[in-house]
This record gives sequence, C-alpha cells and structure tokens, in this order.
Amino acid sequence: MIIKSKITKWSEFEGVRVPKEVMLLQKVQHVDGVIKLIEYFDTEECFVLVLERPKSVVDLFDYISGKLVIDEDEARRFLKETVKILVACHEAGVTHRDLKDENLLVDLENGKLKLIDFGSGAYTKETLYDEYEGTRVYSPPEWIVHRRYFYGPMTVWSLGILLYNMVCGDIPFEKDEQIIRADIEFRGKLSKECKNLIENCLSVKWIDRPSLKDILNHPWTTNQKCL
Repeated sequence: MIIKSKITKWSEFEGVRVPKEVMLLQKVQHVDGVIKLIEYFDTEECFVLVLERPKSVVDLFDYISGKLVIDEDEARRFLKETVKILVACHEAGVTHRDLKDENLLVDLENGKLKLIDFGSGAYTKETLYDEYEGTRVYSPPEWIVHRRYFYGPMTVWSLGILLYNMVCGDIPFEKDEQIIRADIEFRGKLSKECKNLIENCLSVKWIDRPSLKDILNHPWTTNQKCL
C-alpha cells in the first residue's frame, strides 16, 4: 500500500499517473529474481499493490538471524544471485538504491531470492545522484560526506555491507563516523578471499570499488583461491 499523501515522485504508465515505484517495477518485471507485480489499484487515498508471495518465505534478515551466520558457500550463492538480479535491473534502466537483507526474500522451498521494495529506486543515469532515500547504515561514505554518489559504486558498497552481514551475522558499521573510516573488523573465521572481496567493496574511495562484473569474476565468487 502506498499512501498518496506520502508520494513525492510520480511517473506515467499507459497514460495514467502512478507512483514512480509502480513504473520502476513495471520496467523490471522481466527480471528473474524481482518480485512480480500482479496488479495495482488506485483508490481515493492510496495505491494498493498486489505482489506475488511464495508459499514459504522469509526475508534475508530473519534468515540470517535464525542461523546467526551463513556459511560462505551459501553466502556465495546468495551474493551471485543478488548481483545478477541487480545487473539485469541496471540493464533495464533501474537502480534499486535500498539493497539490504530486509529487501531480499528467501524462498524456503527452492532457496531462490526475490528482490522487493523499489520505493527508493530511480532510473539509472551516468551523472551523480544528490538524493538518497535508502537505509543509512547501507549508504556509502561519499553520500555521508558529500551528499553525492554514482549508482554503480553505491550499489557495490551496499553489496559489501550485505556480504559482511551474511558471513558475520551483523552489519559492520552503525554510525556515520564508522562508515566514513570503513575500518572493518571481521568476526569468526573467514577465508582470505571472502575478506578480500568485502574489503574491495567497502573501499572508502568509490573509484577503488569493483564493478558488479568484477564481483562475479572475483576469486571468492568463482570459488577459487587468491594468489
């Protein structure tokens, strides 16, 4: 449900004015791993979205909480799947901008992920963004310091937070000062390759972060040893 009085961004779909979230969802309905929008209703006070829901599902936050941590093999599968979903969304011209464990659903029957909640999303562009409505503890240093970011490196930073969360059981940073410094303290026993990928994704300088393609080709993601 989207309350009309709280909608700040609108788009047009098939000649009808709709919340931008609806239009963004429509643009990525072909993407395997994005929640399906079955239909929506325009009422006097709100828009009601009818979304698919697998029979047995939990969000990744609850999934991690139930296990305390996820082993690297399962985290690898989840990360690869998430990156592929994001790549397809970007190719369709949509950036999610609120990637976190609560916005990924785990189907307990087949282990597949579904990306949900495009309410903070936007159309992709090559220039800087100067607004951000996602979750602050997943936001990158350049947003905290300069209130500017490119969508690619911002997405990669969020993936680094997500991967750390999966294998360590919690997010690495809680405060702005911690985000800006990005001093990572690992918990538990992790492979050198896993630590390396997290550190790369959480580089303070956005230009030093890998691309989504680089993440898919990283030795940890491909299950190879770093030299």
